[in-house]
Amino acid sequence: MLSIKKYAAIDIGSNAVRLFISYIISEEHKDVKFKKNELVRVPIRLGADVFINKKISKENEERLKDTMLAFYLLMKAHKVELYKACATSAMREATNGKRITESIRKYSGIHIDIINGNVEANIIAATDIKSFINNDKDYLYVDVGGGSTEFSIFHNGQKTESKSFKIGTVRLLNNTVKPNNWTALEKWIKKVTNNFDDVNVIGSGGNINKIFKLSRKTNNKPLTYFYLLSFYKRLKSYTYEGRVTELDLNQDRADVIVPATEIYLSAMKWSNAKYIYVPKIGLSDGIIKSIYNQTVSSYPI
Repeated sequence: MLSIKKYAAIDIGSNAVRLFISYIISEEHKDVKFKKNELVRVPIRLGADVFINKKISKENEERLKDTMLAFYLLMKAHKVELYKACATSAMREATNGKRITESIRKYSGIHIDIINGNVEANIIAATDIKSFINNDKDYLYVDVGGGSTEFSIFHNGQKTESKSFKIGTVRLLNNTVKPNNWTALEKWIKKVTNNFDDVNVIGSGGNINKIFKLSRKTNNKPLTYFYLLSFYKRLKSYTYEGRVTELDLNQDRADVIVPATEIYLSAMKWSNAKYIYVPKIGLSDGIIKSIYNQTVSSYPI
């Protein structure tokens, strides 16, 4: 018997807010399938407020409230059964974050859970990442966000280490990342990969997805460290305006893509990785899988 449901994930990040709606297709004696139905992205850069002023501005609060109302109506129109909304680095560091989530709940009906870095890393690890992993190889999973980057180690097909660092694209743009954060990250990566002969990086996030698309590589083919380094140098050779007009990057992508590439390159360098795979999975995918597996709380529409 065939069963088709719709679940939704809302990712309230430091650089943008996303609504991801997925079909969950179940058929007797077959593996469940997750199929993308809708993805909406709104570039509200909450991190630009929080990482400098410690709170979300009134303007962005109003934009966020309207966006959540729109997301609620979209989920209702799509007949979504269950959803989960997760707020990450910017919201959890905002002094007015909890008040705003309560205001949003009253305004739009959307319940927002502010999650910590470890929970975020665990949800991301709940994706279909294992289908991209060879059990005979070792991997460093890197999910770059605006406010933080989540790292996980996979050994023998299993996650063995996971850690979140306050190094993100919006923080780097605003010069709010302290040198000791980079030092701690380098030390951690070298420590957890020291016993591995060969490490591959798996990259997640909108910026690495864009880089992969521009590379014109076929799916499941990795980018090399030298390709990424060359791309980074090319990015740096353009002004912000040039990245928008010449490279055809969106305005809210043209600046953050540079520090994002720095993070991926650093992870590859410190783990001695030659290749980075880009399977196009992230927090939203993990939320959908976690709702299905009932490992997180969720809400009906």
